[in-house]
Order: sequence, then structure tokens, then C-alpha cells
Amino acid sequence: MAARGDTMPTLLDFARRQDNQGNIVSDLIEQLHEDNEILTDMVVLEANGTTSHLTTVRTGLPSVAWRLLNYGVAKGKSQTKQVTDSMGMLEAYAEVDKDLADLNGNTAMWRMQEDAAYLEAMNQEMASTLFYGDTDSAPAEFIGLTPRFSSYGTDSTQSSYNVIHGGGTGSDNTSIWLVVWGPTTCHGIYPKGSQAGFRVQDLGEQTLEDGSGNQFQGYRTHYQWKLGLTVRNWEYVVRIANIDVSELGDAGESGFDGAPLYNLMIKAYHKIRSWGRGRAAFYCNNEVLTALDLIASNDSKLALKHEELDGMPVIMFRGIPIRRCDQILNTEAAVSAA
Repeated sequence: MAARGDTMPTLLDFARRQDNQGNIVSDLIEQLHEDNEILTDMVVLEANGTTSHLTTVRTGLPSVAWRLLNYGVAKGKSQTKQVTDSMGMLEAYAEVDKDLADLNGNTAMWRMQEDAAYLEAMNQEMASTLFYGDTDSAPAEFIGLTPRFSSYGTDSTQSSYNVIHGGGTGSDNTSIWLVVWGPTTCHGIYPKGSQAGFRVQDLGEQTLEDGSGNQFQGYRTHYQWKLGLTVRNWEYVVRIANIDVSELGDAGESGFDGAPLYNLMIKAYHKIRSWGRGRAAFYCNNEVLTALDLIASNDSKLALKHEELDGMPVIMFRGIPIRRCDQILNTEAAVSAA
């Protein structure tokens, strides 16, 4: 059994959050904060079920024919299939001794800081699941992007067609994702009849138990986030896989022109069936973003530009923002051909 200090704040934690006057600091520095901008970009819609979302996808068009006078044409119909996507419930409980939280009379500030920490932890877990969630290995999760785009191929009727081989081998690879978010392309889902987003429920003062079953008064907070992902049309998601991380350190150096990454992004751009179906963005981790920034700084002729979006500086590729997602790994195994 874990020690109570592993799951509940202690007096030492309290002391570390005080200033010189004994007040709870209001500007706690979050050194563990990550940027996972996919969470702010993602379109989220209510699912048509309480535990799953059913999507009907057209897989074939009806046959048509030129008709001669006095001759008919054969009947035809389109082909469809149904795809079911699951949702997951990400939850946590925070508990703190009432006397500890009330020590300096600023209980609200203490608990607000705990809320922020749990929100950050759940943001990181949710972003990781959006990319790597796999119900085969973790049934409580939902299926993320990587299991849906896990091989590359030339069959234009399969999602592997939208996976681009970046040339890397081994297990020190990363990926760049291009996603067009929209109601008919790719979007998040939340259970029918529930609410979208991160939910915080203050359960107030309750009788808690220590590791030995002894009781004491404390405060409890419940955190919950119900979410899933549906790719309604795989033609609007592209993965550039097998990017060798060890080669990114040469970006910006003499003789490195950025052509590999730049060319891969051009290929990804032209994989999208048609633009105007949603809001598009590229996603990569900080190592890739740094390399792209160096490329953009050293060659103004490329389609990588520094621009401003929503008041923040971003790197754009042909008008599409390149977003930072720290949960995209540098340790991805090489993706194989389908």
C-alpha cells in the first residue's frame, strides 16, 4: 500500500507553497507543464450513443452508364459500412486533510492549485491517448490516431495510403500529423446526454481514512473527463511516420537545407482529399518544431513562414499552423509497409 504522502498533500507540501509571510503563493510555477495544442484545436461533438458513436461511411459509388435510345441502363447502388468508436472516462480524486488546507485561512487557494495540477495531468494523459490510445492493450481507453494509421502502403482505399514513410528505422522515431478537424472528417466525441470537457466536482468536507483505516476530516474533489475520437473519413488525416530523431539536430547547420522534412510535409499536404472541409493543423513535438523553425529561419524561399495566429507567433506551412504536442514520442518503433 502506498504511503499517504504519495496520494495526499503533507505538511511539507503545505510549507513549500507558502511565501515569506506564510501565505499560500498565488503564482505557483508549473515546471511540469506541457504544450499539447491538439486539445485546443480538436472539434468535439456529442456522440449518438452513451458509450459509443456509430458512423456510417460510404465505401463505394453506384455505377452509371451512357444510355442509347431504346436501351435501358443497369441498376446500381452505393456501398456503405458502419464504424463504431468507443469513449473513455478519465477520472481522479483529490483528498486533503481539512486542518492542513485550513492552516492559514486560504483553503480556496490551496484547492485551486490542486485543481490546476489535476487539469494538467489529465491534459497530458488525454493528449497521449489521442495519439497512442489502444483498447487492445488498455480496454478502458479509446482508440487514438496511431493504431488507425499503423502502416504505410499504396492502396488508395486503405488508411495506410495516408501514412508517409519518413525513412527512419529502429525505435528512435517520431511522427508529424496533419489533421483536418470537422464534423465529417475527424472529431472528438463525448457521451450522449453528458457535457463536453473537463469536469470538476467539489465534494466538500468528508470523512476520509488513512492507510490504517483510521478516520479524519478532509476535503475531496472529483475530476472527470469523458472523451473519444472518431475518424469519419481517413482521407483527412495524414501521418508522416519514421522521422529519425537523431537527424534533427543538424537542422540549421551548414549544408542542411531541410529538404527531407519539407518534402514530406508537401506530400502530406497533397494527401488531403479537398480543403475547406474543416480546420487543419500539423502536430509535432518540440524537437521537430525546433528543426522546422530553424529551416524557416534559414531559407525564406520555403513555404514555412513565421506568422501570428490568435495573438501568438506560430510557424505556418502553406497557411496551416504547425502545433506543438509534447506527448508525441521520440521513441516510436519504425512503421512497416502494409
